[in-house]
Amino acid sequence: MSTGDTGEHFDVVILGGGSAGDLLARILAKSGRSVAVVESGRVGGECPYVACMPSKSMLHYAHNNHARRMQGSPVDDASAYTEAVRRRDEIAEQRDDRHAALELRTAGATLVRGRGRIARSGAVTVGERTLTGAHLVIATGSRPQMPNIVGLDGAPTWTSDQALSSMRRPASLLILGGGAVGCELAQMFARFGTATTLVEESGQLAGHEQPRIADRLADFLVAEGIDLRLNTRVLEIQSWPGLGARARLSDGTCVEAERLLLAAGRRPASEDLGLAVLNIQRDESGAIPVDAHCRVAGQDHVWAAGDVTGLAPFTHTANYQARVVADNIMGIDRVADYSAIPRAIYTDPPVASVGRHPDPHAGDELIQASVELDDVARSLTDGGSGLLVVTADRATRQLVSASAIGPKADEWMVEATIAIRARLPLEDLCDIVHPFPTYGEAFEPVLRDLLEQSRAVAWK
Repeated sequence: MSTGDTGEHFDVVILGGGSAGDLLARILAKSGRSVAVVESGRVGGECPYVACMPSKSMLHYAHNNHARRMQGSPVDDASAYTEAVRRRDEIAEQRDDRHAALELRTAGATLVRGRGRIARSGAVTVGERTLTGAHLVIATGSRPQMPNIVGLDGAPTWTSDQALSSMRRPASLLILGGGAVGCELAQMFARFGTATTLVEESGQLAGHEQPRIADRLADFLVAEGIDLRLNTRVLEIQSWPGLGARARLSDGTCVEAERLLLAAGRRPASEDLGLAVLNIQRDESGAIPVDAHCRVAGQDHVWAAGDVTGLAPFTHTANYQARVVADNIMGIDRVADYSAIPRAIYTDPPVASVGRHPDPHAGDELIQASVELDDVARSLTDGGSGLLVVTADRATRQLVSASAIGPKADEWMVEATIAIRARLPLEDLCDIVHPFPTYGEAFEPVLRDLLEQSRAVAWK
């Protein structure tokens, strides 16, 4: 870093110290670049403190509580929840980022606490300070999206971040949104004894995931006593201070709950950054468009990474984009490939997907095969069930997508991730030998099925 009349100068200034910004700063600092990270919240973003890590911890303890109940053992939901919260907060370091901030500084980056705003080309202001840099990276993440519902403002609501920070276990809960977060928290709270209702506007859970997989997930949740309302909207909310709220639904019913949990998705945090100074245009979702190098559209030395780009908004995508940006800033030409970004819903059993799902209107020459996990030998030893659905391109004989719900699907789906990213032909995939007995063996019959389908077309 250098100082002068124009302020403090760095090789790179990063707006946002979440997953992408934190990793990018460490990589660049290690390479000898001077880096400033501007962050008004926690270093490391939400994932370690109020999202990914605490939710997985709570889901683990919820699974244990559910297992005891299914075995007929005595269950004290309140005590189990208290213990889960204690462990959750240990993992989340009590939501204190001092250790992460120290590690960032130790790596050689300068951490500037505050809200950053672009002042001019190559310059960012943070309060009274001005930071200039040869490169600017926007990595400001995302924030919860608030649904527009009459009466919501006065209702006792949680965002997912608040739910995963609270010590309280509500007696009843109404969840708005059936995406990954809504499904995970619905199962978690239900397994700790909370009467849970989940409302989803569309006809299936999990957004645009494979419909058969989404239907199977719905079956699992309903079997655990979750009141699932698909094709349903919350029209109006009436609240009573300290007593909860009543929601009027589009299906003509009303649901009363002690607490409402808003899980209607997230929106790129791209407001009030001074983007107009550089003539940077956001898309209709608020995302900042980037090219394959993660360079902001129309800019030479401005980059973006993480949720603010609107591309596959997961922590692992943010880390991937951070590495792409780092390479390009360091002079290594690298483009991002989003064809095989994995997705997971960490319910029990989990859902795992990778690739693009068939669009019936796209005119693609696609073939599909599926297998019930009940037909896999490992299910006999573990008692697990589920479904795997795999799609391939008829012409190229390569996988384009795979989706599964079943025991540890989030772990063994990596095979499909590699196959899609490496564009491996079906002939090679069918020659892979899986250890017996594992759930990975489920790939063998579906891959052979796809290969036979592709050959049958070729012979016609």
